[in-house]
Amino acid sequence: MKITNTNRDGGNTSEDVSQSKKRRRLILISLVIFTIASGVRLLSWQDARIVEARRVQSSVAADYKRVAHLLKEGGLSGFFSSSSPLSNPDNLGHPPGYSILIAAAQKIINQSDTTVQLIQILCDAFAAVVLFLIIAELLSVSVATVAGLLSAFAPQFAWNSVLLLPDTLAVLPIMLAVYCLVLAYKRPRLGLIITAGVMAGVSCWLRANALLLPFFLAALVFFLSRPPVRLRYSMALVCGALLIIIPLTIRNAVAVGHFIPVSLGAGQTFLEGIADYDKGQRFDLPNTDLGIMYQEADAFGRPDYRDTLFGPDGIRRERLRLSRGLNMVRSRPFWFMGVMIRRAGSMLKLERTPLVSARPPVTRSLALADTVEPLWAQEPASLLTTGIVLSPQGTAVVSTDGQSLIVTGDDSARGKQFATAPVRVQKHVEYLWRLPIKLEQGRIKVGVENTQQFNWEATTIVDTLEGKSPLAQPTQNVELPFVSENDQHLRLTLANEGAPGPTVVHVGGIKLFQLGPASFVWTRYPRILIRSVQKLFITAVMLPLGLCGIALTVTKRSWRVLAILLVVPAYYLCVQSATHTEYRYILALYHFLFAFAAVTIGWVGTIAISTAASFRGKSTN
Repeated sequence: MKITNTNRDGGNTSEDVSQSKKRRRLILISLVIFTIASGVRLLSWQDARIVEARRVQSSVAADYKRVAHLLKEGGLSGFFSSSSPLSNPDNLGHPPGYSILIAAAQKIINQSDTTVQLIQILCDAFAAVVLFLIIAELLSVSVATVAGLLSAFAPQFAWNSVLLLPDTLAVLPIMLAVYCLVLAYKRPRLGLIITAGVMAGVSCWLRANALLLPFFLAALVFFLSRPPVRLRYSMALVCGALLIIIPLTIRNAVAVGHFIPVSLGAGQTFLEGIADYDKGQRFDLPNTDLGIMYQEADAFGRPDYRDTLFGPDGIRRERLRLSRGLNMVRSRPFWFMGVMIRRAGSMLKLERTPLVSARPPVTRSLALADTVEPLWAQEPASLLTTGIVLSPQGTAVVSTDGQSLIVTGDDSARGKQFATAPVRVQKHVEYLWRLPIKLEQGRIKVGVENTQQFNWEATTIVDTLEGKSPLAQPTQNVELPFVSENDQHLRLTLANEGAPGPTVVHVGGIKLFQLGPASFVWTRYPRILIRSVQKLFITAVMLPLGLCGIALTVTKRSWRVLAILLVVPAYYLCVQSATHTEYRYILALYHFLFAFAAVTIGWVGTIAISTAASFRGKSTN
């Protein structure tokens, strides 16, 4: 029976029933998207948490942890004190939000890294849900579901969510800000507008990249609102953002005595961004932090400048960097405009991040290897006699002190250089390779490969350290855990990894440890499915889908929907293109790329369903 009227006792109308069903449907789909997104990210965390997650941007992560320790020791009073170590400009290179989170995790739970990673996973999974809700308000639920699932499976989000960096955390407030604007567009409320500004301000406490985003959002509000309230709503959004950002600015002024809106680093990244595209070195700019420090030390005759970016005279140095960069832009404005266009184009490419492994990861602590005897071990002299040099141009000799095997490889991009003798392993057992490596030049892949198909079972990359001569390169203790897929013979192999010139590497004694039976073997099946889906997340697939989605939205003349979904990408393409950019800085952009890709997929699906229905109708007739 269909209810069509409202009775006087407060009965429901058909519209109320319809709205209730829609809400339940949205909640159910949101739970499904959140569950899938969390599962994908948890599997990625399983793969990376022991080794890889801690290696990416390890020095940056260490900075956040150092500030977190100072926050925990000094408390709130130390945060606002000019005599506190927190007022040292070296501790102002990043906004304090992520360090505050780490400090809170350390205070509550000892396993702070794991706690922070799990918080990041949950927040990033919720960001996929927010994207679903945004699209459900603007377009159809089916298109919204596709958009949410694309964000749920995307390896770019899954991988970055497990790194000990604030990049994915800073995305969620931006998504919530857009969602508030969408709700305000459908049902105008000043509170929603202010909340959108507040969310943009919260993002700035985690990453400074969104500092000017409130002004873009205010322009969107001005475009969407009616003339009587346009200016008031736009100003309310900016004020909401300032309400969150200004306390940090005041804190910096009190603690340091200078106007620093959020954090230092704009000048450094500005110069490095110019240097990235100055291939002819016309401006004589280094494109790394270390290079800037060394150049400033030489230019000012201050050897202590070599140690830090913002240490001695850090604020003065940072302002000189900004001034220097602006002078270069003024001298070649059209060249710099071309740089911005090229950098904006590069932002539309998807980052090639690790996919969820098809195999279960090692779950035991690698420290367990310290308590057991190695399953297999060889010293340099034995490696020379039992191993094999794989490159015709390569050589291997034992060092004069007998402590290392010196492997000199060829100059191929990815050629294999040396392999150990085969070792037999058991099916579904966790193992760990350990070996000390001193890489004098080149870049190498250390990998485990089977001796039948010669497929890689596990790999890791070893780089030289920037700023050190070949002889001064330190010895790195490489750990390579893996789970054996079958009863088989494996060998440890060294291969080039894209660096120019021949590889020269010193390898110490190699050991293989058996840690115990593998856990979570059952995850192999969902892993295979997820990995298959994630292989589609490449530029050649997603970018055409996204651009086609934009074109379809234009053809429907949905200008307001287009403006809402493009405001965040437009911000990054216009503002972030002026400075040095990494993919992790612009993750929020990709949510909206996937939204437009979902529009295309939904359009294709509609045509396919219509064609199939028409075909069935003709067959019936």
